[in-house]
Amino acid sequence: MRKLVVQQWVTVDNIAAEEDGGLSFVSGEPFDDEVTDDPFKNSLMGFIDSVDTLVLGATTYNQSKGYWPYAADQGEYGRKLNNLTKFVASSTLDDAPWGDFPAATVTRDPAATVRELKEQNGKDIWLWGSLTLMQFLLDAGAVDEVRLLVCPAARGRGRRVFEDRRDLELVEATGFENGLALLRYEIKR
Repeated sequence: MRKLVVQQWVTVDNIAAEEDGGLSFVSGEPFDDEVTDDPFKNSLMGFIDSVDTLVLGATTYNQSKGYWPYAADQGEYGRKLNNLTKFVASSTLDDAPWGDFPAATVTRDPAATVRELKEQNGKDIWLWGSLTLMQFLLDAGAVDEVRLLVCPAARGRGRRVFEDRRDLELVEATGFENGLALLRYEIKR
């Protein structure tokens, strides 16, 4: 069965969005088509190769649709991301174009959509950003794994990944030379 995997960029103090909604703590060089032996980039490429479907909330979709479909500087990573099957959870959007790539499907019932997707054959499903949607899907029992890309920064205030109690089981903890750490957790049920 497919899994729903949430990936969030966070600070060491669990902030996933600054008070203004920004992500100034996220840093990294673009993915270009140069061959690299960078373990961090290889980890991200391995992850994107493990999924075939991307789920976004309406806010993340609106923040992303003007950049990612045109992000030539993101090389193979960008091409793979843009070619994923996409779903946008929204109660107001009627369509969700994605540049010259296939448009996203709008879903009014993201929990039901994720349950249906999990029953289908394919790779895992990636919930990208979308904190409100993530909380909703956590509460619905639809999230299987949380990947935290922990940046070497603290913000003190902002929107936290977890606003309430969650029991998690550590699957992986990997540090990288760029100061980032990948923490992977399964959701305890």
